[in-house]
Amino acid sequence: MADEATLAFYQKQAPRYTMSFGQAPSRHLDRFLDRLSPGARILEMGCGGGRDSARIRERGFDLDATDGTPAMVTKANERFEVGARLMRFEELDAEEAYDAVWAHACLLHVERARLPAILSAIHRALKSGGWHYASYKLGDGEGRDRHGRLHNFPSVEWLETAYTEAGFASEDTIIFDGEGADGVMREWMALTVRRA
Repeated sequence: MADEATLAFYQKQAPRYTMSFGQAPSRHLDRFLDRLSPGARILEMGCGGGRDSARIRERGFDLDATDGTPAMVTKANERFEVGARLMRFEELDAEEAYDAVWAHACLLHVERARLPAILSAIHRALKSGGWHYASYKLGDGEGRDRHGRLHNFPSVEWLETAYTEAGFASEDTIIFDGEGADGVMREWMALTVRRA
């Protein structure tokens, strides 16, 4: 994620932001993990305060937790000791290294023009048949929320096309209503795809 205003928000707000959410993992995490073989190697992008990281480790998976904000990496490691490391999305350069990539509510901050390259990097980082999950706030064009964070606000069709062009096969799509950190209720889309 190259948007400096978004990174600055998370850097400054990390202590309050990470404590404002409950300790329960994301609603779709266990369902995603159930698809994987025991001990699978998982890259988590945008790990934030580490609550999903902790659940992934608790279930016995081999976790590589990453976030683009130093303060978030610190919080994840302080709270859950998950070994999180600093990595921005565009720095992903692994090849066939992971069985799965978990990216809950983070790729939604990537500029639309940059998202195809990030998706291609995720595709390359996955082993053949590897799984990827991501969730996005739906909309009709890129913009900023009241906190100044950039969102790509894609349509369902735009997202489906972007993932298909990156070489993914769709396995599961869930549309749901959810409240973001800005307090706004929006329609979200959660995708589970597989490296074709």
